[in-house]
Amino acid sequence: MSGHSKWSQIKHKKAAADERRGQLFSKLSRLIAVAAREGGTDPSGNTKLREAIEKAKSLNMPSENIARAMRRGTGEGETKLEEFLYEAYGPGGVAMLVLGITDNTNRSLGEIKHILNSHHGKLASPGSVLWAFDHVRGIWAPKKHLLVDLGPKDKDYFMQLLDALNNHDDVQNVFTNEKKT
Repeated sequence: MSGHSKWSQIKHKKAAADERRGQLFSKLSRLIAVAAREGGTDPSGNTKLREAIEKAKSLNMPSENIARAMRRGTGEGETKLEEFLYEAYGPGGVAMLVLGITDNTNRSLGEIKHILNSHHGKLASPGSVLWAFDHVRGIWAPKKHLLVDLGPKDKDYFMQLLDALNNHDDVQNVFTNEKKT
């Protein structure tokens, strides 16, 4: 036997799964904190908070983490969280809205710019992308006549960009007008 064990194989898979779970809990925690700050800590009177808590519970987020996030949102925590909405263009001219929550807007802006530049995208000035979307029940939907169809090369760049943005801790959601095939 050459020193391989079942545990050495499992621990690498477990570490990767734990990292993904931690990132997800971090995003949910920020979402809960912002919802609590905006509408209070009573889920019955704050639908945004209630939905965030339901989502967190469905993904088995511990109750203590949920309570801690609500306390942070009401000012009991040390950090102040803010929502952001960045407008960008991706490969092939795809319009993108990047929504997130951060404790440091300057850091997040720099990191999002870097991700965009590294994946053939660019940050757009405020209002230059927003017009291409309708805001419906908390979701940004592209206007029907503006769907963008990407070629194979741009599609690869676009998918890499989406993965990079979705893996960023501060990013909650990315909306695009890319035509789904």
